[in-house]
Amino acid sequence: MHRCYHSFMARLTISLPDDLHQALKETAARRRMGLGELVAESLVACGVKTRVAAEELVRRARAASGLSAAAADALAQRETRAARRRS
Repeated sequence: MHRCYHSFMARLTISLPDDLHQALKETAARRRMGLGELVAESLVACGVKTRVAAEELVRRARAASGLSAAAADALAQRETRAARRRS
C-alpha cells in the first residue's frame, strides 16, 4: 500500500553503491515517487516501526495473550535472554 510521507522534517544522508543508488532512482521514477518516499515505504515494509506503532503492537499482543503486563514483561525478558545465549 502506498503511503504519503510528505510530512518529513528530518533529513538523512546515506552512502550507497552507485549501482544501488541508480536502481533506487529508477524504481522511484517508475513508481512516480520521491527517493525519500520510496526509502520510507521500504523501511516500513521491512518492519521498521515508529515508537508509537511498536507500543500499539505490544499493547495488542498483551491484550490477546491474556497475560498481565508484569507477566508479559517477565516472559519477554526470559525469551530475550534465551535468544541472546543462542547467538
